[in-house]
Amino acid sequence: MPTVLLIEDDRLIAEPIARALKLQNYTVLTATNGAAGLEMALTAQPDLVILDIMLPEINGWDVCKGIRHKSVVPILMLTALSEEIDRVLGLELGADDYLSKPFSTRELMARIKALLRRVEFDTARTAQNEQIEFADIMIDLNRRQIFKSGKEVALRFKEFELLSLLLLKAGDVVTRAEIFDKVWGTDWLGDMRTLDVHIRWLREKLEDDPSDPRLIQTVRGVGYRLVTGKPT
Repeated sequence: MPTVLLIEDDRLIAEPIARALKLQNYTVLTATNGAAGLEMALTAQPDLVILDIMLPEINGWDVCKGIRHKSVVPILMLTALSEEIDRVLGLELGADDYLSKPFSTRELMARIKALLRRVEFDTARTAQNEQIEFADIMIDLNRRQIFKSGKEVALRFKEFELLSLLLLKAGDVVTRAEIFDKVWGTDWLGDMRTLDVHIRWLREKLEDDPSDPRLIQTVRGVGYRLVTGKPT
């Protein structure tokens, strides 16, 4: 079963979550401060991280940044903060989802299952050793590597999943609903704006001018289209 790292300093929250995870047969690792949690996330290599924002020593935002420098592990942030800017900041820093306190165990488990399900890369949709080139981009689908002008570009897990889906339907409009279904799962309960954030990240990494995107185009009110020309 997957290993979940819980970084939470409030025992009244941490202990019930840990019990619920164990009842679902997850292996549970725990840390009660940001410094210990960051170290554990990078050394123990869990399958998912549940991360509180208000932590001693290092806050959750800095822990999230530290994890994202070296890992694409799914991160579910727990927050007592209700301001929109705080929720968006978590996504900006690389969190995959967030859950506002108080929350139900059922909702938490649903989000964990959705995140872990998306970690399972569907190799059936790509051919063996398939490489696709367009513009100055080269994508190795089998190795999950991206190169722009010969230099490797680091993508988060969901960034690659999103790009792969757009590439699979290159030239066609992919609706927002289909993207959420294929990349985040049909039972996604998080912020719908997470898609826009991930599109912006991809543009910043792949477009020559992210403010005037030519490769990843927005079809207003519908979804997005990847323009590649004819793949070689």
